[in-house]
Amino acid sequence: MSLISSNQTETNRCQLEVSVDGAAFQKAINGVYRKQVKNINIPGFRKGKAPRAVIEKMYGKEVFYEDAMQDVYPQALQDAVDEAGIRFVNDKIDLEVVEVSEDGFTFKATVTTYPEVTIDGYKGVEVEAISAEVTEEKINEEIDKARQRASSVATVEDRPAQDGDITVIDFDGYKDGEQFEGGKAENYSLTLGSGNFIPGFEEQIVGHNTDEEFSINVTFPEDYQVDELAGQPVEFKIKLHEIKTRILPELDDEFVKDVSEDASTVEEYKEQISKELAENLTKERENDIEDKLVNALIEKVEGDIPEAMYNNKIDDMLKEFNMRLRSQGLDLQTYLRYVGLTEEAMREQYRDEAEKRVKVRLALEKIAELENLEASDEKVEEEYKTIAESYNMEADKVKSLIPASELKKDVVVGMAMDLVKESAVIK
Repeated sequence: MSLISSNQTETNRCQLEVSVDGAAFQKAINGVYRKQVKNINIPGFRKGKAPRAVIEKMYGKEVFYEDAMQDVYPQALQDAVDEAGIRFVNDKIDLEVVEVSEDGFTFKATVTTYPEVTIDGYKGVEVEAISAEVTEEKINEEIDKARQRASSVATVEDRPAQDGDITVIDFDGYKDGEQFEGGKAENYSLTLGSGNFIPGFEEQIVGHNTDEEFSINVTFPEDYQVDELAGQPVEFKIKLHEIKTRILPELDDEFVKDVSEDASTVEEYKEQISKELAENLTKERENDIEDKLVNALIEKVEGDIPEAMYNNKIDDMLKEFNMRLRSQGLDLQTYLRYVGLTEEAMREQYRDEAEKRVKVRLALEKIAELENLEASDEKVEEEYKTIAESYNMEADKVKSLIPASELKKDVVVGMAMDLVKESAVIK
């Protein structure tokens, strides 16, 4: 194989002219002949035993050319791409045979190339991060959550419903005096103040008593998912069957012993929560900083990005999602039927995230190039170990699945992100 020429035909499209020599072509033709001869009948020869020369004499020398060229194209094109020093995107490849003979063939291939991007101002990015301070208020919030989880429920008979109560109700919705679909339920359990129903619904149950029947009037939000009800005033007829309240356990040493394996007193429990909060809030802060830096890089990177890169990333995300579904005994098509989505609609849902991932990858690759970042063999080996541990696999198995050349690119991208973090101005 030899590269004859390489020319950019339009933005992110490059045409390569490639020649394949006679030796490589004849080897491919022999390979096609060996695969196809078993299905060829030639008078005077047993099926599958006809010599290549006889078949070519009967059907023409070109009989195996098309299939042989198809076999040669992928490697010849990859060699040409490597020689031209370009990166191409998995996209439609336009192929054109220029000339072909027993001495080889020449073809033109037009491929989609990675975009040329620019990025400035990636050092010293200012970020306003969330606080990781552990306050008494946050500690008390965590304790309240634990008390809620350990709470019991008791029926209330001596007072009206109030915010925080669990009510059991029947409801029946009417619009312009007519019942509407999906607006009716019986013995529905609703926690007042949860915000699970449209604004005004839960608030109007407050103050009513067990066995009381009454009506409430609310207006659906303008962005409600059912067009016929969006922004419309409706009436709900309510019957309140039961009022229940949560009884929270006292915050004492006995409660602590019930909910914690590591603490036996209230003070020890608060210290434990404080430590856990510090770890969690620090992680949240670090993730918040990285998210904001990523968004800043996306804003700073410039270039014409091929649509194919976004589509390929969506393909990858769908494959990942499908693999997770299969681990749970489902597949993508079954899931789509369950949730009432088409694959096209789901692809659209992934679109924004796919664009974000593509742009930040291009940004970080460009930063790595500008900063001359290189991944050492030691760093690559560490990354193999990290992946192996996270997936509970042998390192050698990971190496068989991920080529070192590809992993090295990921390591360099990680180094670029570290550089951006280290130089960032955190407020």
